[in-house]
Amino acid sequence: MTLACFWGIRATSQEGTGKDAPPDGANLYQQRCGVCHDNPQDRTPPKSILARRAPEEIIASLMTGSMKTQANGLKESEIRALTVYLTGKQPGGLIDPGDLPNRCQAPAGPINLKAPHWNGWGNDYYNTRYQPHPGLKPEDAPRLKVKWVFAYPTTQAMGQPTIIGDRLYVTTSSGQVICLNAQTGCAYWALNVGATVRASVTVGPLPAGGKAKFAAYFGDVRAYVYAVDAETGKELWRLKADDHPVARITGSPVLHQNRLYVPVSSVEEAVGRNDKYECCTFRGSMLAIDAYTGKLIWKTYSIPDEPKPSRKNAAGTQLYGPAGAAIWSAPTLDLKRGALYVGTGNSYTDAPTGGPDAIIAFDLETGKIRWVNQVLPNDNFIINCRQPGVGNCPKEAGPDFDFGSSPILRNLPNGKQVLLAGQKSGILFALDPDNQGKKLWENKLGSGTALGGIEWGFAADATTVYVPVADPFGAPDTRKPGLSAVKIATGETLWRTPAPAAKCAWGAQRCANAQSAAATLIPGVVFSGTADGHMRAYAASDGKIIWDFDTAAEPYNAVNGKQARGGTIDAGGATIANGILYLNSGYGVIIGMPGNALLAFSVDGK
Repeated sequence: MTLACFWGIRATSQEGTGKDAPPDGANLYQQRCGVCHDNPQDRTPPKSILARRAPEEIIASLMTGSMKTQANGLKESEIRALTVYLTGKQPGGLIDPGDLPNRCQAPAGPINLKAPHWNGWGNDYYNTRYQPHPGLKPEDAPRLKVKWVFAYPTTQAMGQPTIIGDRLYVTTSSGQVICLNAQTGCAYWALNVGATVRASVTVGPLPAGGKAKFAAYFGDVRAYVYAVDAETGKELWRLKADDHPVARITGSPVLHQNRLYVPVSSVEEAVGRNDKYECCTFRGSMLAIDAYTGKLIWKTYSIPDEPKPSRKNAAGTQLYGPAGAAIWSAPTLDLKRGALYVGTGNSYTDAPTGGPDAIIAFDLETGKIRWVNQVLPNDNFIINCRQPGVGNCPKEAGPDFDFGSSPILRNLPNGKQVLLAGQKSGILFALDPDNQGKKLWENKLGSGTALGGIEWGFAADATTVYVPVADPFGAPDTRKPGLSAVKIATGETLWRTPAPAAKCAWGAQRCANAQSAAATLIPGVVFSGTADGHMRAYAASDGKIIWDFDTAAEPYNAVNGKQARGGTIDAGGATIANGILYLNSGYGVIIGMPGNALLAFSVDGK
């Protein structure tokens, strides 16, 4: 789930070049980056993809983002030299979202949470990703055309749009949160938090008489949680969710009454391979925060036991464990039982622990863990470890089969409920929330890989769950990218539509038909995107493709006066309200191609 380059942690001194010689970006690249990016494996992007990124994004990644630990010891001038070498461009400083040229001429109307909306990640407490009132009918899907396009001030489109009436809240990889008009794409406000914001924004009411009427909540890759005035973008409070240097927030916060529930993940499995790094000490966690004040109510780790010293590696570095069980996705709330459910990621070490690769139930009020169903023990994984037990690599290596997507809570015809959980192994599980998460059934829908299997999310109505499968790698006869419909009551596969052969507008490089992105459902139609940039609509009844749009086929003249280019569709899926479908194109972090397009589709583009 992470971007990784395993640079040395030591400082680079430029010895032999003279005290006042400028840093050599090419030399820095060879010392720190070349071993990974010249021969990319696992989740490491090639140098050619890094070269497409804006210099400000490279700097943000090195100074505050996923590469912060790897860049430890580099001077600011060295980071700048390395950035210029990689991108061929001089950094221009922070991108100022205040310079957006498409400011709305008319003021925004009052926020109405009862207006058509898609609020947060899953559109409801149960994370169904189902929009029952989309303003679109099944017969409208083939007529969807581009209404407008917004060009992000960055080279990667990451977060999933949030819709509240005529407001659209979007986030960027270079640290902006922007509020647009949902009908036209003009901008009401923007703010810069200085670090990537991957999670969807969640909007909720505030008490009368306060500084604001409504708050917009989100988290960043430095593990800060924010509340800002949803009408103006002015900061109301911020809270550091975790002090671990590589902790981050990727899952969207979920709001219930005056409590904000926030998951915490990390990139320690990316930095952990370096034999000078004391691996590993991060544990995933869930937080309950007072949504009005930012005060922490409770925090519970997905691994209860604190890391302890274990062995030393050949370099003499002390190693620790247990560690891992990051929580990548939005939690699922069960108000009937007063519970909260999450899926966790893999373990980072050999230390035995029950938290990784599990579905965990927390008590909503106290944060106490009620039950844990660990589906795959000993999934001990650090990125790019090719020799088990060497350096920091776990001796017993696992396949990296996280639960990276949010569980879905659904009702059964007999009145009971079921918790659906999708794993990167390609297996969809049904668990019993009334019996300690006991497995009711499982269905293996894909072969499974470290990049999914079931990667970012699936969708469900009252009877059926619709599951995209990535399977980006592997032999042609074992890969199963595509979309499946499964009967919730029994686990029976109702239909499966294989992903069409990859067809990438950018050519054969990094071209794949993996169906990694989260699916989105309206009555009668499922929307699911692929890594080659295609967004498709499927008939929910039989899986027939009724609409196919290549988001990367051509550049767009965006409403903010810039050119937008689409790319890979991954991570967040489409969001739909008031007859408009919103979609980010250009994730391209690990597979596929980056891009900077936010597209709004409506019937006939009207």
